[in-house]
Amino acid sequence: MKKIKVRQLVSIAMLSSIAYILMFLNFPVPPFPAFLKIDFSDIPALIGALIFGPSAGVLIELMKNILDYFIKGSETGVPVGHIANFLAGLLYILPTYYFYKKMKTKTGMTIALVLGTILMSVCMSVLNYFVILPAYTYFLNMPAMSGPEIRQYIVASILPFNFIKGIAMSVVFMLLFAKMGGWLNKQASIS
Repeated sequence: MKKIKVRQLVSIAMLSSIAYILMFLNFPVPPFPAFLKIDFSDIPALIGALIFGPSAGVLIELMKNILDYFIKGSETGVPVGHIANFLAGLLYILPTYYFYKKMKTKTGMTIALVLGTILMSVCMSVLNYFVILPAYTYFLNMPAMSGPEIRQYIVASILPFNFIKGIAMSVVFMLLFAKMGGWLNKQASIS
């Protein structure tokens, strides 16, 4: 029992570190604002969730954002971007995990990743409308945007960006899953 707990803690710490490093390897997508950048740091959290369960995925998402906030800091001094990254990660990995658990096949994983991408994109649009963009406006002391301006910004930038990010992460994860799927399932049965 103790050996499994130590293995799990070490694995979660390692996956959190890998996710944190992957946050540095980000890149903007030209038609979108420069602060919207794609990174693949949710992939280690998804791997952790598949092996150790959803709480491990949540913990990996949390740890990578805490590390990034305390080491790199935040442009506003308030972790609004880190909270948004944490929420986006959860909205991607948790639906993917739960849908995959119902159908443990490559097709099941593909469907789970598509559903995770759609849910992340839609839910992040709603969260941006009601919470994240108003928080950025408040903490950066910028003039507030009107309802139609926010809606247009979300429809033109946030929604398509999150959809593209989800597709990119899904493609990379499926390439890994094609090679590691059996190993991931074996590790999950050990845990």
